[in-house]
Amino acid sequence: MAHEDLKGRSLLTWLDFQAPQIRYLLDLSKTLKAQSRGGELHQRFLGKTLALLFEKRSTRTRCAFETAFGEEGGHPVFLSTADIQLGGKESLEDTARVLGSMFSAIQFRGFKQSTAETLAKFSGVPVYNGLTDDYHPTQALADIMTLEESFGSSKGRKLCYIGDGRNNVARSLLVICSKLGIHFTIICPASLAPDPALVEICAPLAAATQARIHFTEDLDQVKDMDALYTDVWTSMGEEDKKEEREKLLKPYQVNQSLMKRTGRSDTIFLHCLPAVKEEEVSTEVIDGPQSRAWDQAENRKHSIKAIMLATL
Repeated sequence: MAHEDLKGRSLLTWLDFQAPQIRYLLDLSKTLKAQSRGGELHQRFLGKTLALLFEKRSTRTRCAFETAFGEEGGHPVFLSTADIQLGGKESLEDTARVLGSMFSAIQFRGFKQSTAETLAKFSGVPVYNGLTDDYHPTQALADIMTLEESFGSSKGRKLCYIGDGRNNVARSLLVICSKLGIHFTIICPASLAPDPALVEICAPLAAATQARIHFTEDLDQVKDMDALYTDVWTSMGEEDKKEEREKLLKPYQVNQSLMKRTGRSDTIFLHCLPAVKEEEVSTEVIDGPQSRAWDQAENRKHSIKAIMLATL
C-alpha cells in the first residue's frame, strides 16, 4: 500500500505534497473504506507502533488514529502533556530523538506548527499533524473525500467556507483546494479574512489548476455552491474572544434559509465537528438531509489510515 515517493514522509501541511500524491491518498481512502464496509480484516501495521502526542483534547482525531492503527495490528500509545515532557524539563529535540528510536511514527496535536516541524526534523520517523493552530491537514483530506462521495470528481466543484477565515480548517482547505483545482470561496467578516501570506503562496498553485479562490463578506455568494462548510466560531485556545466572535459571526450562521440561497437542493453541508448547534449552524441543517457531517467524521478514520499506510 506504500506509494514509493510517500514512504517515510511526514504530513505537516498539504503545501509539501503534489496533487498526484494527494489524489493517490484520496483513492486509497475510498478503497480502505470499501474494505472496512466489506468486513475485510488486515494486519498491515503488525509490529509497528504509533506515539500519539496530544496538547489539545480530541474526539475524532484521537479515535481515528487509534482505531485505524489498532485494527491493522499496530500498537498506538496515547501521551498527553500530563504523561510526557514537550519542551518542558526535556528539550523538544531530545523528546523527538527518543520517540523516533522507539516508535514507527508520531502523531502530534497541539498549538504550534513549529512543534510538529521539530518533531519531524529530529525523530527520523513520519510525523502526522493531527491539528495545530496553523493547519489541520488530516481533516481537509476527509473533507475532500466526503465531497467526492457526493459529487464524484472534486475538480471544478465549488466549496464555500463560512465563518472564521483564518482558522486551521479554512487554511488547510485553501491549500488542498488550490492543489486539486477545486473552486474555493471563504465568506467571512473582513477582520477574520485569511492570512495574506498564505493567500500569496496559494495564488500560483490555484492558477496552475484553474481553481478560483475568492474571499468576500457577501452571503449571496453561496449561490450555486456544491457544499457549504462551517466550523465553531471560537477555536481552541481563543476562549477569551468568545463574546466578540459571537457578535461578529452571528450573521454568518448556516441555517435553512442560507442553504436555500444556493438555489440548489443538492448542496451538501459540511462541518469538521464538534459543532455548537444554534451558533455556527442550525440544528435543522446539521441534523438534516443535506448534512454530510457524520460521513465526514467517519472518513477521518479511513483517510488517516490511508496516510499511515502510504507513508509506513
